[in-house]
Amino acid sequence: MILAFDTWIFRSTHRNSGIYNYAKNLLQTLRTSACRTGDLFMRLPFAHGYSDNAVDFTPSPGTRIVKTRLLHFHRLWQLGGITAVAARAGADLIFSPTTHTCPFGPIPVVTTIHDVTPVVSPSFGSVPNLLERIRLRNAAKYSLKCVTDSQCSKKDLVEIYGIPPEKVTVVYLGYDQDIFNTSKIGADRQQQLFARYGIRPPYIFHHGVVQPRKNLLRLIQACRILWKNQTGSDFQLVLAGPHGWKCQPILEAAAKVSIQGKVILTGALPDEDLASLLKGSTLCVIPSLYEGFCLPMVEAMACGTPTIASNKSCLPEVSGGVLRYFDPYSIEEMASTIAAALEDTALRSQLSTEGIKRASQFSWDRCAKETVAVLSSIQQRPNGNGKGRMAAR
Repeated sequence: MILAFDTWIFRSTHRNSGIYNYAKNLLQTLRTSACRTGDLFMRLPFAHGYSDNAVDFTPSPGTRIVKTRLLHFHRLWQLGGITAVAARAGADLIFSPTTHTCPFGPIPVVTTIHDVTPVVSPSFGSVPNLLERIRLRNAAKYSLKCVTDSQCSKKDLVEIYGIPPEKVTVVYLGYDQDIFNTSKIGADRQQQLFARYGIRPPYIFHHGVVQPRKNLLRLIQACRILWKNQTGSDFQLVLAGPHGWKCQPILEAAAKVSIQGKVILTGALPDEDLASLLKGSTLCVIPSLYEGFCLPMVEAMACGTPTIASNKSCLPEVSGGVLRYFDPYSIEEMASTIAAALEDTALRSQLSTEGIKRASQFSWDRCAKETVAVLSSIQQRPNGNGKGRMAAR
């Protein structure tokens, strides 16, 4: 099978996005496994001045680079550019790691739909969100097959768009095991980070985009209850991540905390710094209202950081039910769960041990193998004119 991998996401401006990291890691693993063993032949569209130099766009066994200027024209690429390039490259199938490519045209498309955030928990303003919803619906309805990150997201796709369950396959994501692991961090490096951001242990940690869906306003309010009641009141709350849509109320709540330096906002950080701060934290809290997979939770578990989480969407599923969970809409319940973890050393040890075990089940190798299995389930069949077409087995 010749597969055209849609490389639209590989622009340097997308580098901090979760979908960029998913696509990059999946592509890298496919190139070093399926393509080298002859299970797959890949074509990668590339454009000078567009394609990010952090992605490997060199030819390799089973992989050919297809140069095209069409990537520079966003709308044209979405509405048929990728199909034209794939046809010129002789591709049988297009794989899109995002919903930004319309799955129309003579070459069938398999799309990864990570979640239905634009429908259930928007992360953008009204006009961008409407466009996201249109793209999401088109991807769900018209892709030959869909890949998604969790059983929770599959259930959402089936219920919202009325597509057959067999059209959607759950493939869990991986994470960077070379960075997020239980190995010790150099004390000097960690101290430099502490000094740079004004962090002093003990501290509670959260990493991810600062936006309403992450439920950070309630997290700050829950911590304020504990600070007021002096329950482990010497801890700081460290929020790492870029500032996103509608973040201002969260920033204002952090600024209003009466005790100076109780909430630290670091902004976006490299993965190496995130791992270092995770390993130095007493507790990681994931209070999200909705997630498709929640890579930050898995990364925290992989580092051996005691982690507690919301009981909504996919979080109990992905974490395997091994954490302590709370109602993310209840500030009081969140506060009491945090307090229980802060006060109980044995509980934190249990959360750490069980989290490491669960995180070890996720890898990009597994993600790539299961994605190839989805692609391989699509085969060439003759149509009525004697020409080939792709069909799902």
